[in-house]
Amino acid sequence: MRSRSRALTALALTLAVGLTQAPAADAAPMFHGKQRPAPSTGAAPGPYENVLDLRGVPKAAEPGEFNPVNVFADRGAWHAYALPSAGDPATYGGFSGPLYIAQEYPWWLSKAFSRIRLSEKGKALDLDAGGAPRFSSLPGVLRQTYRLDGLRLTLELRFATDRTALVRARIHNTGRAPRTLAADWTGSLLRPAKSPQREAPSLSATGRGVAVGFARVREKWDYLTDGTERFEVTHRDAVRTTVQGDTYRSALAAPVRLAPGAARTLDWTESYTFTGAERAREAASVRRVLAHPAAVTAAGDARWRRYVAAVTRDVPPARRRLAVKSLETLVTNWRSAAGRIRHDAISPSLSYKWFTGGVWAWDTWKQAVGTARFAPGLAKSQIRAMFDHQIRPGSATRPQDAGMLPDAVFYNDTADGGGNWNERNSKPPLAAWAVWEVYRRSGDRGFLREMYPKLAAYQAWWYRNRDHDRDGLAEYGATVDPANDSAEQRRLAAAWESGMDNAPRFDAALGTSVVANRDASGTVIGYSLTQESVDLNAYLAADQDHLASIARALGDRAGERHWRSRARATHRAVRERMYDPGDGWFHDTDLDSGKRLTARGRGIEGAVPLWTGTASRAQAAAVRDKLTDPAEFATPVPFPTVARSSPYFAPQRYWRGPVWLDQAYFAEAGLRRYGYRREARALTDRLVTNAWGLAARGPVMENYDPLTGAPLNSPNFSWSAAVLLPMLSDE
Repeated sequence: MRSRSRALTALALTLAVGLTQAPAADAAPMFHGKQRPAPSTGAAPGPYENVLDLRGVPKAAEPGEFNPVNVFADRGAWHAYALPSAGDPATYGGFSGPLYIAQEYPWWLSKAFSRIRLSEKGKALDLDAGGAPRFSSLPGVLRQTYRLDGLRLTLELRFATDRTALVRARIHNTGRAPRTLAADWTGSLLRPAKSPQREAPSLSATGRGVAVGFARVREKWDYLTDGTERFEVTHRDAVRTTVQGDTYRSALAAPVRLAPGAARTLDWTESYTFTGAERAREAASVRRVLAHPAAVTAAGDARWRRYVAAVTRDVPPARRRLAVKSLETLVTNWRSAAGRIRHDAISPSLSYKWFTGGVWAWDTWKQAVGTARFAPGLAKSQIRAMFDHQIRPGSATRPQDAGMLPDAVFYNDTADGGGNWNERNSKPPLAAWAVWEVYRRSGDRGFLREMYPKLAAYQAWWYRNRDHDRDGLAEYGATVDPANDSAEQRRLAAAWESGMDNAPRFDAALGTSVVANRDASGTVIGYSLTQESVDLNAYLAADQDHLASIARALGDRAGERHWRSRARATHRAVRERMYDPGDGWFHDTDLDSGKRLTARGRGIEGAVPLWTGTASRAQAAAVRDKLTDPAEFATPVPFPTVARSSPYFAPQRYWRGPVWLDQAYFAEAGLRRYGYRREARALTDRLVTNAWGLAARGPVMENYDPLTGAPLNSPNFSWSAAVLLPMLSDE
């Protein structure tokens, strides 16, 4: 899926307070003025309650490679929460976590850092006494409701900014007698098991709550902090805090007095910041949030109503909960600008250790297309987050790669001591498609004008550095990079550049190797695989079409003619040289002989020419026959990455058989493009029905077993969620 050496090794073995860095176009306005008592603390339950099971409590600080607890975040925050576990009273009164990101890696700070306790006449009230509490996740909010003897306690957590969550505890006297209550909050640290990260967090009392500081730790593959990170709880009301070891207690200074029928809301914030400058900025944000908590709540709920309306429009009622689950997945994986990530972006998954603190190129293109449906500003921002690191002509390290986009960028680059940043290869060229789709949703010509020369430079790089024989058909390849210091490392990087890391068509045993590409002076400027790939060249043709559309929208008629001519030539080359009439499928071709590599079996990449409009009508009909054949690609969960008939089909081996939803989207959208809407809808419905958890409360997965529907690899996977939105739509 992506080139990340460490992860592959593991797999193989503002709101309107004006404080958030979220794109302003998607932020709701702040309501100013005097706060008035509200009859409730927020959104009512509805058809989108608990679309994803967010219950769970961590057992240790380290979540493991795959976090078993689904979490919620919003606004690009770098910390997240879950609901308590039902039947576990020791966790009641607090939200699980937070899960915080130590720059690139997720860790649990606590089982529940801020657990509220109520007491009366010196005796603690049992939150379990009134029967089973109700735990709910709703779009944009986590909620807990407890019914006590004559009292109802409702806790709600929302994100107010890109660094701060707002928690509101509403205590309602439902009885006939006045009540006088005391309230306090308590929590304990979960420490990492190993040093030096074990010693990193430290508790301290503050004037309005409690804080956790973090010592500097530079464990490249596990835990990264600079010594300036801070998690801080700030109460609106006066509290007195004491700290003993790894446990604290904050007691409300004044009692809560409630007449019959009256209610009181206690508000506090939980902020996680990386630097001193962020902390200072967020302190001002917190003061404004706590001055107007009801307005913050209303603005956040309104924003989420807009999101939900956007993603459910044109979606059949039976599939709307899945659309909202996809929305929630994307928003939880939203990370605001931090470290080397200069614009808000979306990471692949907060649930997998290696996907947490970084942004990948072709993930971004697909995620932006999905995000544009509900937050065009965020879609634009994540595209910028990748283009911020486009290689410039004056690059000190790789001037030969001017125009290239790195595979992945992280909080840290290699100079900072990070190990996940990757410039060994790029990723498939879908950027112009993403930019055009964002424009279609936003109408922002300024964005087109900004991106047009950058997209053109990226196209030029492909043909300068990845077209070995200069025949107009490019190859996947690898950069000149210290990590690509052997032929095998170059082959692996080139396979990663395809995004289909271990697909059979790239096996060394089947003859795949690499050749050097040189400039006019004979200097090596990169490497290419010894095959021209059908998906790559169909993507290039599609991006050329999109560049022509962008040029037209900008009034550049000469540019439009140039890109249309390029696109026609590329489409024609793929159509004439990569389609095999003998088996009715598109294949990669051998670099030297031009022979189609049919012996490597049929892969789902052969359906991409339908999505790009490359195939002739007759070719599309033949591809349709394979896509709808149960012995080929119409498996119980349709669209496996390798045909069931292939000798290399392996239903649980990453890109050697599992169903990836991006490729499923390309295939079903390709069918629709050529008029096979009935077949496309039937296969999509079967996929949604048979893939584990999609139609229920399970997370959206990275991929699925095509025969059983079993979930595979990372849960809560962004690009799967992003492409589900157009797949579910009737538009």
